[in-house]
Amino acid sequence: MTAQIEGEFDYIVVGAGTAGCIVANRLSANPKHRVLLLEAGGKDNWIWFHIPVGYLFAIGNPRSDWMFKTDPEPGLNGRSLAYPRGKVLGGSSAINAMISMRGQAADYDHWRQLGLNGWGWDDVRKVFRRLEDHFLGDGEHHGTGGGWRIEAARLSWPILDAVADAACEMGIPRSADFNTGDNEGVGYFHVNQKRGRRWSSARGFLKPALHRPNLRVETHVVADRLIVENGRAVGVRFRQNGVVTEARARGEVILCSGSIGSVQVLQRSGIGPADWLAPLGIDMVADRAGVGRNLQDHLQQRAIYKVSGGQTLNDIYHSLPRRAWMGIDYAFRRRGPLTMAPSQLGIFTRSDPRQERANIQFHVQPLSLDKFGDPLHRFSAITVAACNLRPTSRGEIKLKSTALDAAPSIAPHYLTTDEDRLVAADAIRTTRWLMKQQALAKYQPEEYLPGPSVGDDDASLAKAAGDIGTTIFHPVGTAKMGLPSDPTAVVDERLRVYGIERLRVVDASVMPTITSGNTNTPTAMIAEKGAEMIVADGK
Repeated sequence: MTAQIEGEFDYIVVGAGTAGCIVANRLSANPKHRVLLLEAGGKDNWIWFHIPVGYLFAIGNPRSDWMFKTDPEPGLNGRSLAYPRGKVLGGSSAINAMISMRGQAADYDHWRQLGLNGWGWDDVRKVFRRLEDHFLGDGEHHGTGGGWRIEAARLSWPILDAVADAACEMGIPRSADFNTGDNEGVGYFHVNQKRGRRWSSARGFLKPALHRPNLRVETHVVADRLIVENGRAVGVRFRQNGVVTEARARGEVILCSGSIGSVQVLQRSGIGPADWLAPLGIDMVADRAGVGRNLQDHLQQRAIYKVSGGQTLNDIYHSLPRRAWMGIDYAFRRRGPLTMAPSQLGIFTRSDPRQERANIQFHVQPLSLDKFGDPLHRFSAITVAACNLRPTSRGEIKLKSTALDAAPSIAPHYLTTDEDRLVAADAIRTTRWLMKQQALAKYQPEEYLPGPSVGDDDASLAKAAGDIGTTIFHPVGTAKMGLPSDPTAVVDERLRVYGIERLRVVDASVMPTITSGNTNTPTAMIAEKGAEMIVADGK
């Protein structure tokens, strides 16, 4: 027996993550639109969703994380990685690094050059500005009054200041703002926080809209499949609290479940590569070869250096008095280490002189641990993680089973191209060069990972990259935008799914190529722009 939600909706939005909260806000702004928002996770009523350092407790916790894992990766010497994704209102914006990063102007101009009109830098910069409530104020690059709050970090560390000085000794310029179109430089990240609290998409966009009578939000909903009739999406079938339910849409169905979730729904609905879906007994609705392909992610090489003579979070964490003071400082002033994003200092530079623009990003942290969810090390150390901003390796996501509780196969195919292996090796060399600068001498940095036994030749460093490389949690591209002539394109430039009417995908999966930096803010931009298109097309 299948239950039915009463009446029809103008729009059904599947997924209340970074994108879905924005889309639901914008579509429900018109009281004539009846909007249903479906979220597989629960409410964001846990303290660690709001205290910035809570990512240490949220990532790897089944309450807040889907707990995905990659397949064993040949490029990582057979290792399988944890692949965190947010399972809560706000999605990954409730557990992520909070770093506000647009990428580079050339990223979006490349999209335009692929034939995707309206997605060039001059086009999307207007959307970024409209989204923002930026601490730098209204100006050429930033806006105020939007729902996407951005502030300066509320904490600095002398040892990170020294790393910034070391970068300058290498010839890297200082940057007070990475979001002007060219992010090459060194500086502290801007973060999605407000007065020391995390600012998720749910807090910025969904909660201000919850009072609207035309917006209905359902949590703990796992979308099974789309209801497609005569080539048109007319609803969604989902399971909630053990009950299978259907909701119908007279307007559009919009998938906002991310590069993994949206692919799962599409493939279970018979929209995807026929050679993948037929063996699972799924009836084909539209043979779209690109659904689940083109997976791109930022792989980072997490180098760790022991240091002397400077305080790191490791030291504070393992001292009960200092840990107590940390809590008091946050409770009364909303300052101190509990306001920390996972990474504070950023460096964007080139792995070698042949690069036309910055192609590696460093996340520098005054802490170290084996992996997220593990305790901090008991020695004083910093993490200097370098990632390839524009990898050429391409992976895939596909169903292993039609069961709703079955995780998909996630195969990023890291380091499968010669170019990616070379950039990874050069990134470790650049890290070592950085740590040898005079500005850091007083801290006596000692390489702990990958370790002094690893040679400096390409082969040794590429193997080390496979040993220490880990995801920085930026999966994109699995339902990419493209022209009708591209057989792997899933959506057009207005985010409409090819071959199915009244169905769109509006999330990070539509990126044809990954942006040169953290991907949460670009996802918010895609949602803002996508919602604008939906409203315009519905008139």
